[in-house]
Amino acid sequence: MRIALGVEYDGSGFHGWQSQADGCTVQDTVQQALSRIACETVSVIAAGRTDTGVHALEQVIHFETETVRPLSAWVRGVNAMLPDSIAILWAHHVPEEFHARFSAQARSYQYVLINRPSRSGVHHGKVGWFHAPLNVQAMREAAQYLLGEHDFTSFRAAECQAKSPVKNLAQLDIQQQGDTFIFNLTADAFLHHMVRNIVGCLVYVGKGKHPPQWMKDVLEARQRSVAAPTFAPDGLYLRQIQYDAKWGLPQIGM
Repeated sequence: MRIALGVEYDGSGFHGWQSQADGCTVQDTVQQALSRIACETVSVIAAGRTDTGVHALEQVIHFETETVRPLSAWVRGVNAMLPDSIAILWAHHVPEEFHARFSAQARSYQYVLINRPSRSGVHHGKVGWFHAPLNVQAMREAAQYLLGEHDFTSFRAAECQAKSPVKNLAQLDIQQQGDTFIFNLTADAFLHHMVRNIVGCLVYVGKGKHPPQWMKDVLEARQRSVAAPTFAPDGLYLRQIQYDAKWGLPQIGM
C-alpha cells in the first residue's frame, strides 16, 4: 500500500533533506523511524528537497509498505522514534497513482528576515538577519518583475539539476511586522537556491544598492554572476505543497 505523510522539521541540525552517506539528513532519519514501525526497510519520496539549515512547516512524502498499521501508528508511533526536531503531522492512504513530487501542483516557501542592527539570539537558526534598514516599498516594486513565467537562470545555483530554468512564480509577497520581514513565494516548482537568491537580490534593492528596476535586468541577463550572493538558509521554510483535492490530503500549511 502507498501512504502519504506530512512532515514538519527544524533543519538546523541536518545536512538537508536528501539522503547522504553520513546519514545526517532528514530523509535518513525519517526512513529509519518508519522502518522500525513497519518492521521492514522503508524508502520515502518527497515533494522537494531542502538544503542544509532549511526548515519545513509541511513537507509531503510517500512510501510503500506491506505492513498494515492504523494511520495513528504512522503518526504517533513514528513520532516516538523521531528526534524532537522532526514531527509527522498526518498520515493518509493514497492510490498508486499518487506521487509526492510529480502530483504536486505548486510549492510555497516562506523566508523570515530580522532587520535590525544586532542579530537575534532567541531565534538563532530560525530567521535570516540583515543589519541595515530595508525599504519595503522598493522591495515590493522589485518583486513585481519576477511574477509570472520566466527563465530564472540568474537565480539558479550552479549545481542545480533541474531540466529547465523556466518556472512560473505565482506569488511573491513581502510583509513587514516591526523589524521582521516575511517573504512568501509560490511557484509550480523552484530551482536550487532560487528563493535564497531572490531574497538576496531583494535585500540589495531594499538597502538602496540598486533601484527596483535592477531586478528586471538581473532576470533578463540569465547569468547567476549578475545577481546578489545567496542569502543564508536560516530563515527559509518550505511552507506548503499544493495538490489536487482529489487526493484528499489533510494539508495544514500555514
